[in-house]
Amino acid sequence: MNGISARPRLLGLICGAGAVASGLAYMLAAGAPSRYLLVNLAALVIGATAWLVLTRTARARPAWAGAAALALALPILLTALFGVAADGAWRWVSVGPISLQVSLIVLPVMIVLYARRPDAIGTIGMVVAALALAAQPDRAMAGVLLAALVALLCVAPSRHAITAAVAATLAFGWTLLKPDTLPASPFVDQVFYTAFDVHPLAGLAVVIGAVALVMPAVIGTLRGGGERPALLAFGGCWFGVVVAAALDNHPTPLVGYGGSAVLGYLLSVALLPNGVRGTSGANASGSQPVTDRSTDRSMPELRVAGLI
Repeated sequence: MNGISARPRLLGLICGAGAVASGLAYMLAAGAPSRYLLVNLAALVIGATAWLVLTRTARARPAWAGAAALALALPILLTALFGVAADGAWRWVSVGPISLQVSLIVLPVMIVLYARRPDAIGTIGMVVAALALAAQPDRAMAGVLLAALVALLCVAPSRHAITAAVAATLAFGWTLLKPDTLPASPFVDQVFYTAFDVHPLAGLAVVIGAVALVMPAVIGTLRGGGERPALLAFGGCWFGVVVAAALDNHPTPLVGYGGSAVLGYLLSVALLPNGVRGTSGANASGSQPVTDRSTDRSMPELRVAGLI
């Protein structure tokens, strides 16, 4: 377990799978349509496969992070312009019979990439994403972006991060001025409350599953090193998603129905620092990436074939 706690990517995969399992148990007990369970399970399999691919390619602080963040902002903007609308909100795209919330998939990935290498190109991407979230409007995800950037600024203040945070603040402020009239969807929204109506154990499982989502950030940060800015931004992101779901009619991540959050979580966790270890001096501030290569040599790569 000590080895797992020192590997945020692996810990995140385990926490994500556990949260999805908790959600499946809740939906099964609550009598959710079987396709809801199949969608979440399929998202877990796809996300775990993508996790395996990304963990093999993103071992260091990637030089392409800024360009990737900018590229990922474009789908959010296109969704705001041409996406599927519901009650005046443009947040979704249709993939056959399934509606995906694009921001839940790509914004967490953008946040982790940007936190690992905040530069001018990435900052442009964050500003574009903030504007797109304001245009949708999506109060929850605008707040998530702001929470993640504030967490980043707490440990790694920079001119670029401040610019991105200002844009996120303005976007979040704009969404607060816009009415959000979307009703709660069964098994998607208000899950933290309806699960307890099914059974106290179902409610407890949902809460534990949601708390598990931020454990890679909490444990990784407490251990020290390992690019703390990326870990804290990741934690701020998913803490924000959970809080938004608890406060209003917004998707409950992983423990409720919806493949978008499952994909977003596993993709973002795959881009976290590869390993953490106790550090001193400059590394403790998170200014330099720390990769525990001795752990890489002694511990074989995780195989996810059993999940497929």
